Amino acid sequence: MSVPRRLRRIAATLVAALAALLALALLPFQAAAAAAEGRVAGGRLDWGIKQSFLTYVTGPMAKGSWGLTGGAATVGGSSFRFHSATGTYDPETGALTAAFSGGVRFTGHQENGVNALDMSVGRLTLRAVAGGGAGLYADISSKSKDTGKVAAVSQARLADLSLAGLDLRGAAGTLTLGNVPVTLTGAGASAFGGFYTAGTALDPLTLSVNLAAAAKASPAATGQPAVTEPAVTEPAVAEPAATPAAGTGAPAGESPAPAPARTEFTAGALDWGVRRTFRDYVTGSIAKGAWEVTGGAADGGAFFRWTPAKGGYDPATGALTAAFAGGVHFTGMRTGDTYGLDLVLANAAVTVADGHGRLTADVLGRTADGAVQQAPGVELATFEAAALKPAGGLLKAVELPLKLSESGARVFGGLYPAGTDMDPLSFAVALDPAAALPPLPDIGSAPAASPDPAAASPAPATAPVTAEAAGGGGRTTAAVVGGLLVLALGAAGGVLARRRRRAAGGAAAPAAAGPAGPASADEDVRPRA
Repeated sequence: MSVPRRLRRIAATLVAALAALLALALLPFQAAAAAAEGRVAGGRLDWGIKQSFLTYVTGPMAKGSWGLTGGAATVGGSSFRFHSATGTYDPETGALTAAFSGGVRFTGHQENGVNALDMSVGRLTLRAVAGGGAGLYADISSKSKDTGKVAAVSQARLADLSLAGLDLRGAAGTLTLGNVPVTLTGAGASAFGGFYTAGTALDPLTLSVNLAAAAKASPAATGQPAVTEPAVTEPAVAEPAATPAAGTGAPAGESPAPAPARTEFTAGALDWGVRRTFRDYVTGSIAKGAWEVTGGAADGGAFFRWTPAKGGYDPATGALTAAFAGGVHFTGMRTGDTYGLDLVLANAAVTVADGHGRLTADVLGRTADGAVQQAPGVELATFEAAALKPAGGLLKAVELPLKLSESGARVFGGLYPAGTDMDPLSFAVALDPAAALPPLPDIGSAPAASPDPAAASPAPATAPVTAEAAGGGGRTTAAVVGGLLVLALGAAGGVLARRRRRAAGGAAAPAAAGPAGPASADEDVRPRA
């Protein structure tokens, strides 16, 4: 029996009503999701790559070494820290892209001044797609152990990551992933010059990234009129029109111009990592300690930053005095409530005279040899500064070689003899108050606490763990949509059931007259009470 046209009309109307109802119900959730979609703004990735590879590189066979590039750091002597994460995150699907700065270069098997092993890894990027698939990409330069040819690739998929059992949707604030299993890919095996085959398990990694809300849409995207900011121009500086008289350096008939005066400044930053091996010693298996920045100092991962600065610079002689605020407190070798190592380096300062530089700091505490120290302005190290020249409103030094002084050797309790190469020194002081200081590596907020993996469903011992994710809007939306669907289908079923009962009883309801007159056969018919 054919379906009456009125019943078809009822069904069509119900479908349209259901679509409108769902659209209205989803609007708040869609708006919230759009607002939540954002970007990765800061964070760190800690990864040891493969400990057996590091041991091999520095061992008796390769007799090599590794070096950090681009502000990378070490963590606890067994992992490298890559910093300043940038990227995107979709809380609805869990898709995440996070690219990190810094790199590591490995060299070894040197013959006649040439390294047979020469491999660089940098700009690590984690890409996780909806559904849990993830990979680790990197810029890689490596030399084949068979041919000696160097190959460089950009953002090759170095390894596969296992995020089994993790739901990355709905995170907010700081997203932390710990103990993520890492497996070498075919491209990664080529990058390692054939030392390892595809499928080899590498060290697990840990990362922590800050998730920031997306920036507001531009006026062009929203249809709103653009607001034009007033143009800012630098004031013009008139050049002297007069020609200096020969041999005087001044315009004819005038006295020579006075020498430029000493420039005072109140902004600057000093970056110094002390010494990588000292940091590894503090956090490693011997001292089992830590450090804490104080007084406004900052931890940049590979170095500490003391800021701001106060002092002066004489452009005529190159003399510089610059005092920086803040401190770093190293502790370790704990016995009960006492630390065998309890050392503070505070209020670092740089002085330059006659092309020779000194790094000093206030020293307080106890070193591992039991020596107790308390002295202001102790000379820690020296450097050559003859090439320092102002540029762009800054007097800036980048990675100046630094030698430990006699008094500096005593500060570190004899761990290093005088003349030891310390971490390089970088600093910048703003001779022009408007000049921008170099940025500090962004290692993000402290990682969020991860839930107890034992409380989750059974998983392999190497399964990754993640911090609790805030939100859950996708799952809430699904529940609401499901409820609306049940209600709508129930209403449709009730109407059709009533139509079948009326048809069975042989009593058709008369049409209700509306403002436009009696309903036609193709229009909806409402039963009378």
